[in-house]
Amino acid sequence: MSFTEELKRRRTFAIISHPDAGKTTLTEKLLLFGGAIQTAGAVKSNKIKKTATSDFMEIEKQRGISVATSVMTFDYGGKKINILDTPGHKDFAEDTYRTLTAVDSVILVIDCVKGVEEQTQRLMEVCRMRDTPVIVFVNKMDREGKDPFDLLDELEQTLNIKVRPITWPVNMGSSFKGVYHMLEHQMNFFKINKTKLEGDVKKILLDSPELDKSVGDKDAAQLREDVEMIDAIYEEFDENRYKTGEVAPVFFGSAVNSFGIKELLDTFCDISPEPIARTTDVREVLPTEAKFSGFVFKIHANIDPRHRDRIAFLRICSGTFERGKFYKHVRLGKDMRFSNPYMFMADSKNVVDEGYPGDVVGLYDTGNFKIGDTLTEGEKLNYIGIPSFSPELFREVINTDPLKSKQLEKGVSQLAEEGVAQLFTMQPGNRKIIGTVGELQFEVIQHRLLNEYGASCRFESKPYSKACWITAADPEKLNDFIRLKSNYIAYDKDENPVFLAETDWILRMNKENNPDVIFHTSSDFKVAGV
Repeated sequence: MSFTEELKRRRTFAIISHPDAGKTTLTEKLLLFGGAIQTAGAVKSNKIKKTATSDFMEIEKQRGISVATSVMTFDYGGKKINILDTPGHKDFAEDTYRTLTAVDSVILVIDCVKGVEEQTQRLMEVCRMRDTPVIVFVNKMDREGKDPFDLLDELEQTLNIKVRPITWPVNMGSSFKGVYHMLEHQMNFFKINKTKLEGDVKKILLDSPELDKSVGDKDAAQLREDVEMIDAIYEEFDENRYKTGEVAPVFFGSAVNSFGIKELLDTFCDISPEPIARTTDVREVLPTEAKFSGFVFKIHANIDPRHRDRIAFLRICSGTFERGKFYKHVRLGKDMRFSNPYMFMADSKNVVDEGYPGDVVGLYDTGNFKIGDTLTEGEKLNYIGIPSFSPELFREVINTDPLKSKQLEKGVSQLAEEGVAQLFTMQPGNRKIIGTVGELQFEVIQHRLLNEYGASCRFESKPYSKACWITAADPEKLNDFIRLKSNYIAYDKDENPVFLAETDWILRMNKENNPDVIFHTSSDFKVAGV
């Protein structure tokens, strides 16, 4: 198959949702439909719940596997589909934000009972930053939930995106009869079906008497009325507007019952974008370019508990990645070759000889990679747009075993490079401040430092509530501010200066009193300018 044909086959997307909306179940059913797994339950759940410490440690051991399988590949309908699964727990939102930089589109899972939740809004904000195409799957229709029209209004108002239903439910909960596909003019009849994939689908026109026989006079009349209202309120589905992130097609179903998945998957294959162009600090790189390039968006250590290893997840952006070939590590300025690059297929990983734009390759890493690093065939460019956002919790790392200072330093540094948390260094004393978005991350860090690096520590709370990266057009102005505010200045892992504010009021006052200094809420200030 030619390079162009391979490129056109690729579809790379992430599944995102609030915890417990059904993301893991939907991921599993997509793999079932694609033939990548044979039975339900083959994909380990990555739901992390805060429990007793002893329980938590066992869950964390399992999480290494769920992270390893968070990049899954399968073939369906002539397409090669790469799913990037994301942690649902809000404490690992930063991991999800970075994953979204490596995809070309997104499937957003909504719980029909709970509707749009806080974590959903935050994830969609990141999608809106890049105009990422979004398909919405409203899950759990076999339960009593919100009115579908109310859900559509909620989606538009809270997520700042236009929607267009593609399938429409006939009732819900105990009286749920199925969904009507408005583009294909067919009725998919619901039945409880947790493991089998065959569905009961009939081609039925809305004005056909067959519809009344199939769902009953009352429900048929209601469906016709609903579809008429949808056509009056919502614009016709426009594939181009979907691809520019302006409108999101909406599907209804029940992932646990394998229902509504085929309609979703078939439409996804038809309309979702091929690998898209990516921005660098030099130019825009097209996926059709002959020379290879890609960037690292995730790093995870000790995926295989039998070996102390790290795997860097590389998104291929252009050209063909070849096993054993030398590539330039742009930040380090040295050439590297990879003899055993991996691709992930459900719960296993396989050595691959080549990869194409859209593919995600796992590279064994001995400490050479940081998140955001770029590999090329020689060109000096760096992919941008992989930001860190301001943490919400800040704690200083206190060494409780002076004999293991080197191990603690190495462990904290490597975990920061993985993106487990953000690391800030303050002077005097080279003090290490860890910033996270949730309490759970501190437990993960403490556990991993002890078990992987033999270093013990405790955390001391700091009063900061916001981190802002600071720049100025005049270097002297920036240096003056850093000197005057030295007690509030730290440096991130890339040596960028960061202002740590204790309150929103303090941050606001410093902005007003220092108009020459720009305060950025994201480390991606070179691109976003925010």
